[in-house]
Amino acid sequence: MLRLTEIKLPLDHSPDALREAVIDRLQISPEALHGFTVARRGFDARKRSAILFVYSLDVEVADEVQLLQQFSADSHIKPTPDTEYTFVTHAPSDLKSRPVIIGTGPCGFMAALILAQMGFKPLILERGKEVRQRTKDTWGLWRNHKLDPESNVQFGEGGAGTFSDGKLHTQIKDPRHLGVKVLREFVKAGAPEEILHISKPHVGTFRLVGMLEKMREEIVSLGGEFRFESRVTDIDIDDGHDQKQVCGVVLASGERIETNHVVLAIGHSARDTFQMLYERGVYVEAKPFSIGFRIEHPQALIDQCRYGTFAGHPDLGAADYKLVHHCKNGRSVYSFCMCPGGTVVAATSEEGRVVTNGMSQYSRNERNANSGIVVGITLEDFPSDHPLAGIELQRDLESRAFVLGGSNYEAPGQLVGDFIKGKASTALGSVQPSYTPGVHLTDLSSVLPDYASEAIREALPVFDRQIKGFAMHDAVLTGVETRTSSPIRIKRNRDDYQSLNTKGLYPAGEGAGYAGGILSAAVDGIEVAEAVALSMVNKCRVG
Repeated sequence: MLRLTEIKLPLDHSPDALREAVIDRLQISPEALHGFTVARRGFDARKRSAILFVYSLDVEVADEVQLLQQFSADSHIKPTPDTEYTFVTHAPSDLKSRPVIIGTGPCGFMAALILAQMGFKPLILERGKEVRQRTKDTWGLWRNHKLDPESNVQFGEGGAGTFSDGKLHTQIKDPRHLGVKVLREFVKAGAPEEILHISKPHVGTFRLVGMLEKMREEIVSLGGEFRFESRVTDIDIDDGHDQKQVCGVVLASGERIETNHVVLAIGHSARDTFQMLYERGVYVEAKPFSIGFRIEHPQALIDQCRYGTFAGHPDLGAADYKLVHHCKNGRSVYSFCMCPGGTVVAATSEEGRVVTNGMSQYSRNERNANSGIVVGITLEDFPSDHPLAGIELQRDLESRAFVLGGSNYEAPGQLVGDFIKGKASTALGSVQPSYTPGVHLTDLSSVLPDYASEAIREALPVFDRQIKGFAMHDAVLTGVETRTSSPIRIKRNRDDYQSLNTKGLYPAGEGAGYAGGILSAAVDGIEVAEAVALSMVNKCRVG
């Protein structure tokens, strides 16, 4: 088959237009075209007066070899890549142990699924609850101001990605097309098939719930085992070798589970686990991240600015944006985790702290658009050179937000116009904030360090020149956004994915500093699972 890219057609093109475009591009007769499928569909909205669909197509033709020679200089006509996933190995019949996976976010889930499909019968440990009970506990904070520190937006089946926009695109290099494997597994578990070809796929929270349950069922049917409400409090490490060696994990209940292979997929908010790993001598280093606020606008404003007269077109959906500004003080401000037609959610996992995040359902039909407006910070901004100093900074900012919001999990908020002027807000305007438990209007300047507030004040009017109305007076800022990425990196070897100084420990996903978002975390989970499988097979051969 041939892969044709950059096929551009009007938004409301006829059903036959794609076939005609293929025939025209390849300069073939209609009879020579045997069929085609859409591999990818995006759109070009740079000219709002003429928005175009942009297709990549996989085409069956009569004489593929001759056409490849004829168009050898055309980078948009190539052989269709092989995107089928091939397992690197399979479990031997005499397997004496099984791998342990800590965490059930996208990384942990995909690691578990791949290992189960290869026959390794993984044990999956999750400190939180299964997804439906976890959802009830999360609503307990949103509706009743009651936080469960072990079952919330951060902890529980599905990880932080469950309560997000459900974005399934990434900018990572993926030469093995592992992302395709992830998407196909998601479709098999109930995601809409369109995620296989649209350029910016997403699924939303409600759909993710059912998908997680189906994936869990498959893992269990293949011999895997899930244990919820099973927090790992210690990792048993043997120091009697040239290199530290994992030999087991210990649960909060006191139970010890023997294993030589531990996948550490704990997410970016498992601060107590980070502390335990540091105390155990596992190599951990501080990592930069970003801090800021959530911003909310009417979704109709964003649609109009991005799509013009095409705003509201059913094939376009709710518009998104991506913004960045390099400030005079040397900082960079950018939009983060943009959620079209979504809500701002309470995302703390610790008592006495306020954290914001964004979430959308599949329909993306809520009245507001929201995104993080965040400032990049460096290690020099941390309070010390301790490997866990980033956590100390996060906690300080989140505690400030808790107090400024009224010490009841309401979030401090401010109108954009007032923030730019440097005065406290006292009343909402036309934009009603979506954050629950609620928003307490104030002056957000005291929540962030001065350099961050200065940078955001400078950036907002610049963003307004790109999206007219972005700095509208009534748009709402809600604080504080601190969990943009992990504040640490648990370094690992490039060749075998094991911890730099602890054999048998496989740091993985966003919490270890190796991913950002659902798809990249899931891809990392596959790669780590493959490394675990190969190690276990080699041990069996040697043993």
